[in-house]
Amino acid sequence: MKRRAELVDRTRQQITAAAARLHTTVGPANTSIASIAAEAGVTRLTVYRHFADLDVLFEACRAHWRAENPPPDARVWPDTADLETRVRRALTELYAWFREHADELFPIYRDMTTMPRSSQEVAGNENRRLAELLCASDAPQAAAGRQMRAVAGHLLDYRTWRSLALDQRLSDAEAVDVGVRLLTSLASAAPGATKPGHDGK
Repeated sequence: MKRRAELVDRTRQQITAAAARLHTTVGPANTSIASIAAEAGVTRLTVYRHFADLDVLFEACRAHWRAENPPPDARVWPDTADLETRVRRALTELYAWFREHADELFPIYRDMTTMPRSSQEVAGNENRRLAELLCASDAPQAAAGRQMRAVAGHLLDYRTWRSLALDQRLSDAEAVDVGVRLLTSLASAAPGATKPGHDGK
């Protein structure tokens, strides 16, 4: 029984790794169950036996790829109290990761709308979580806070980095500078914010 369980787990891992390789090369839109089976060296029936639901397959692929290519740990971002320093640190770390994995991430984001709805929701929720961590307690209330978190989410998106760094040919450092200025200016312009040079008294 133990041997069989190990074989089942190994086959599942083969399928997951094969799907992740295809998703990060030809893209999810061009990846079929047949191509996954061929890449993994198994039959289509075996793929369906392990992943009857595409949502589960895509989640397994995402977890597998991120385990092998871990992104920056955003949980530590709020530890930096100063907003400008925090944003600079976060974008520097994230943009370096985007550049390192640019070719693998491109087909994923290109084909995002063809992926299962659950996968799209996971990506969206993750982006909003990162935006919350980046803004931390500096986000103002009501509409101004929503705008700041929305801009933070935009800056944290791979597609934004790609547009600035690859399409517009900014260096990563320049792209970070743009993001820092944009987000800190929004924070300082929010109603009730302390303006530079004022101590609030």
